Amino acid sequence: MMDFFKNLFGGGPSVDYAELVKNGAQIVDVRSEGEYRGGHIKGSVNFPLDRLPQLALKLKKDKPVITCCASGMRSGSAKSWLLANGFTEVHNGGGWDSLQQVLN
Repeated sequence: MMDFFKNLFGGGPSVDYAELVKNGAQIVDVRSEGEYRGGHIKGSVNFPLDRLPQLALKLKKDKPVITCCASGMRSGSAKSWLLANGFTEVHNGGGWDSLQQVLN
């Protein structure tokens, strides 16, 4: 059960997010539009969690996806939804500002 939560919320095996992005990973910020306008990772797309089912059609299922939000909770939910809907490589990047520091 603990492994389930680690994988869901990003506490699983360490991931080299910079390498994933370098190799074409898609960064999906699931915060609200207002939160996103207040600051975001360059190159990320803003798909608010409540609109993810409609907007996910714009993502490529054959490329890795990194989800992020403010703290990691919404991005964990987004990761679960994407995996349940045919995406095979999805990583919860947690808070966008922390993820941005790892990518720079």
